[in-house]
Amino acid sequence: MTEALLALPPAIRERLRTTLRSGFLAPPYENDAVRAELDCSDAEAGAVGEALRGLDRVGVPPAGCAEWLRAFEETLRSVPGPELVWSGPEVPGLHGRATRQVVEELFGGAERSLMVSSFVFFDGLRAFDRLARRMDETPNLEVTLLLNLRRRRGDLSPEETVRQFADRFWQKDWPGERRPQVFYDPRSLEPEGEGGVLHAKAVVADEETVFVTSANLTEAAFDRNIELGLVVRDRALAVSVAGRFRALIARDLLRPLPDA
Repeated sequence: MTEALLALPPAIRERLRTTLRSGFLAPPYENDAVRAELDCSDAEAGAVGEALRGLDRVGVPPAGCAEWLRAFEETLRSVPGPELVWSGPEVPGLHGRATRQVVEELFGGAERSLMVSSFVFFDGLRAFDRLARRMDETPNLEVTLLLNLRRRRGDLSPEETVRQFADRFWQKDWPGERRPQVFYDPRSLEPEGEGGVLHAKAVVADEETVFVTSANLTEAAFDRNIELGLVVRDRALAVSVAGRFRALIARDLLRPLPDA
């Protein structure tokens, strides 16, 4: 119910808190009124209005919503800042967590959900080993992989490319008993050349921690290349990143990889 409020940009959250406390925004929280008071998009107004109406139905008044938002902002200020994550040669006197260490920690520690996006992966049996073992260990863990597919001029048709990739992925690259949900960006398969690719490299664990990195899921990116990333333990940010990917899936902008 409240996730839409947590996912708002900080400036809009503060505007919402002020309007609720002052009484300018009150039940029935119509979307038009929310949009006018917050000066936000239609999508944001709809999500905020739905969340506020849900709180109103369980008896939370505007002042109570405002107080909850104030407490949330205070909690955010106490959350540890982002951590630097590096791959590549070590530099004496400079410290940062290793990419491989962070990825294996997130893959091995998730309890409820993992969303993993990568432009490239090599040696799937090794790249996905820790993730697959965690899925087999944790029956309730839901895993979503967002992977890029490529088609060069003169290659197979888009449909044949997807089928060939799916056959290879499920038969040779995925090492576990349980299967994740896998999605791809169909624009990379357009016959006249790439209209766009899925280039994001990120991990969202339990919608509480976000790791954004330049590193792909490859041994070179983990151990040899100079790669830089940030790991942030921030629920609002994690919900926002996961929500963006889910919206792309819901709008069929990312499509499911078929079973083999």
